[in-house]
Amino acid sequence: MANTKCRWDCPEQWSEWCEWLSAGLHARNRWRLPVLMTGILFASGRRTVTTWLRAAGISDDFQDYFYFLTCVGRKSESIANQLVELLLQTLPLPKRVLLAIDDSPTKRYGPKVEGADVHHNPTPGPADQPYLYGHVWVTISLALRHPKWGPLAMPLRAMLYVRKRTMETIPKSRHWQRFATKLQLAARLVEWIVPLLKKAGKTVWIVIDGGYTKRPFLRRALKTGVTIVGRLRKDAALKDLPPKLPKRKRRGRGRPRKYGKNRISLAKRAGQKRGWQTIDCTIYGEDTTKTYKTFLATYGPVGGMIRVVLIKEDHGWYAFFSSDPTVSVKEILEAFADRATIEQDFHDVKEVWGSGQQQVRNIWNNLAVYNLNLWMHTMVELWAWDKNRRQLVDRSDSPWDDTERRPSHANRRKSLREQILRNELSVITTVWSLPRKIIRLAENLMALAA
Repeated sequence: MANTKCRWDCPEQWSEWCEWLSAGLHARNRWRLPVLMTGILFASGRRTVTTWLRAAGISDDFQDYFYFLTCVGRKSESIANQLVELLLQTLPLPKRVLLAIDDSPTKRYGPKVEGADVHHNPTPGPADQPYLYGHVWVTISLALRHPKWGPLAMPLRAMLYVRKRTMETIPKSRHWQRFATKLQLAARLVEWIVPLLKKAGKTVWIVIDGGYTKRPFLRRALKTGVTIVGRLRKDAALKDLPPKLPKRKRRGRGRPRKYGKNRISLAKRAGQKRGWQTIDCTIYGEDTTKTYKTFLATYGPVGGMIRVVLIKEDHGWYAFFSSDPTVSVKEILEAFADRATIEQDFHDVKEVWGSGQQQVRNIWNNLAVYNLNLWMHTMVELWAWDKNRRQLVDRSDSPWDDTERRPSHANRRKSLREQILRNELSVITTVWSLPRKIIRLAENLMALAA
């Protein structure tokens, strides 16, 4: 008979959240999701799916869980909907919600991994490898500012980018969707989440890097009514504002001009010594002063007027923009700085949760395991949101460490595991009367296990 209950005694709040997420699945197999998520939490070593199942105490029906991953991959949007609803109900989200979009690769091995191909390596490392073999994930995260820990992000959903030439290698029985570029996948993510947030009465901002400042993404995203903040190429084709006609002068035939006649050179604007100003803002959680220039321009990919901000640093200058020309310089700089939180997400998902180590070949299974890693990251951050420093990390055995440093995501995950193990120990001590020495030994072993 299949094991229908997780062997770990999880906190009531965590169990309720896992049940909430499982509502996005069919009632026939939704009970498997909380069991699998607990296995992901306690998995150690190389994070394969079998490691997840072993940590969850699953033995007899392990094969059913591999089939279950296919269901999770196909229903990833429904589960992500449940996650967004959970965050809206649990967190004190501000009126203006900031979302970050970017893509990241995960290395894979083996010629039969569906959807994998050779991609550009954004982090070559010491070996200086310009390319890697694996998957590329277009991810959307909710960027927040914690009242104690500063900027952080909670990943919500990822879509797999498959190269056009690789689509032919995917079996037709998978019923995989048609080819889409990374820009089109990012636009789909925006079109998916914006209605959910607007229904909750939120105003949505999207922050992007220079790779997504292109027409195929910008035009579709702006149709949803969001404000986009991003980085501009230094050779961006900007133009000045269209001329204003006098009120009494009759306009000629055709539509009024949307773009000016004169080209704007960002390099020339940045090279001029006059016009620079300073502003105080919070960047990467620290108060700092930035030297800037700002002006209005028109930009074809956006389809109209934007606000441009030039920032002068010791090592050069950078250009940023907002699709809403009424946004202030401080808001633009702070929003783009918070985009770095999604990069931290990619690091934690790979280093803490072992994303990319799961040895699955089916393309839906690959989609499932990556999104499961994202959702585990978000669930742990949600669980630790209202915890204080002492509840999340104990650095008494590390006198060389900075005691004021904010708890890392690994610290938060470890704290949750320790609480579950303490629950297990408390259950045992209520049933049996154990010597104090045995209890102390068990606590030391739990600290090592967590």
